[in-house]
Amino acid sequence: MELNPTEDLHLRHVEKDVLIPKIMREKARERCSDQVQDFTKCCKDSGFLMVAKCRRENSALKECLTAHYKNPDFYEECKMEYLKEEKIQKTGILLEQVQSFYSIS
Repeated sequence: MELNPTEDLHLRHVEKDVLIPKIMREKARERCSDQVQDFTKCCKDSGFLMVAKCRRENSALKECLTAHYKNPDFYEECKMEYLKEEKIQKTGILLEQVQSFYSIS
């Protein structure tokens, strides 16, 4: 699905500052799943001492997430995913349905 680059100009404040960053957080957590698992395991194993014992795991997780958040290509990827999903919601038509209707490959 081709999206017009000028659509970026029409993003609302809530889309730029809330909805797209939400997608970024979700995707970054998926991409940093090893660090998330390490930190979660450390916290479960350490109990109340997690603040002191899990600094290394927490730092690795923050570093991984921050690298994704600051990556402009990652932002664009998430923005395009949002715009694609928004377009599907507005039209109610999935790209696959359109392609099969017109027999487009």
